[in-house]
Amino acid sequence: MAGVKMKQLRYPFSEEAVRALRAGEIVQVNGRVFTGRDRLHKHLAEGGACPVSLRDGALYHCGPVVVPQGEGWRVVAAGPTTSAREEPYMAEIIARHGVRLVIGKGGMGAATQAACARCGCVYLQAVGGAAALLAQRIKRVEGVCFLDTFGATEALWQLEVEAFEAVVGIDTHGRNLFDEVKTHSAARLRELLGSD
Repeated sequence: MAGVKMKQLRYPFSEEAVRALRAGEIVQVNGRVFTGRDRLHKHLAEGGACPVSLRDGALYHCGPVVVPQGEGWRVVAAGPTTSAREEPYMAEIIARHGVRLVIGKGGMGAATQAACARCGCVYLQAVGGAAALLAQRIKRVEGVCFLDTFGATEALWQLEVEAFEAVVGIDTHGRNLFDEVKTHSAARLRELLGSD
């Protein structure tokens, strides 16, 4: 995104930095990011133990494709998965674990939006359909939890990212780009159809 000024976010992500963000801003995430999908979210929301601290961290709705490399791992694809699937769990996880960034695609619901405002968290929209490109922003795999329990796709991967770009979709001030686009689109459609 040449020529576009991006805000830099570096782990650990402070509440002050997160609350300064506004919906529509473009950010670059740097440092530690954790992945999580349905099984992890359900586990955490129901009070299951987390072997790592998510406080002031980022939770990426992603089931990365990870292959062995030497003594460790290499991520070959890391596209966002649909975040709405995690809506039943997200507000509880934000509140209980102190998550500051939620990264995914497609937006989230009212409970997550309220938790973002209350707890100091933002929802970041990553680019869908660019899994191989996003994997290039992952510099290394630092660890993995629940690999045997949940399987590779659903495991909690700890990644080190650099210049991972995303757009603030839900901020801490009550703005939700996804709702705004839906409202604007509905109004425009009524205009085009000539109905009130």
